[in-house]
Amino acid sequence: MIGYIENVGILPYFECGIMGFSIESLTRPSDWWTFTGDDPWVWREVAARDERIAYGKFFHGKAGFISKAFFPEFANYRRDGYDFDAAYEAGKANRRCKVIMDLFEDEQDIAGYRIKKEAGFGKDGEKNLSGTITDLQMRAYLIVSDFRQKTNKKGEPYGMSAAHYVTPEYRFGEDHIAKGYEREPAQSFDILCRQIVKVTGASEKTAKMLMK
Repeated sequence: MIGYIENVGILPYFECGIMGFSIESLTRPSDWWTFTGDDPWVWREVAARDERIAYGKFFHGKAGFISKAFFPEFANYRRDGYDFDAAYEAGKANRRCKVIMDLFEDEQDIAGYRIKKEAGFGKDGEKNLSGTITDLQMRAYLIVSDFRQKTNKKGEPYGMSAAHYVTPEYRFGEDHIAKGYEREPAQSFDILCRQIVKVTGASEKTAKMLMK
């Protein structure tokens, strides 16, 4: 799966309206939700750790993968050419996003449950943690780095695996991500759409709908 993602560059996790262009449509239905080694839902946890690709909610708030090679174009287009600090100063990112991204100035690989606590989300604090983290993934400021269980005082794992997050700059390097900024965001958008057309035979209109 990881090799295939590297080859095509862009791949949604769930069916996206382009036949054969998703993990869901390329795997056996009988393997899903078995929670065994053959389950693509389990594969995503392993794939999220791989430094050749990025995993996150990239396609209309739904999960998918972008290869290292194509991520600079993805970031440039989705960020509209702004790194996060510049986007916030320009009024293109809200305060909820800012308090989350501030956590990543001093630390990387932060679990979602820690973001909730340390960024002040909860009953009497900031609202819509899930939506805000999705927005940051859609805009290529965060990606999922791993899924791990919490550990108790004895260091023993327990409960469901929780998503951990990093910045793409941490995963791939700042210089690599900055390569996308050499072009106008519209040019990066065209590169992404042409790649989808190339590997799927979909129409340009369909490719644009997926990437918007």
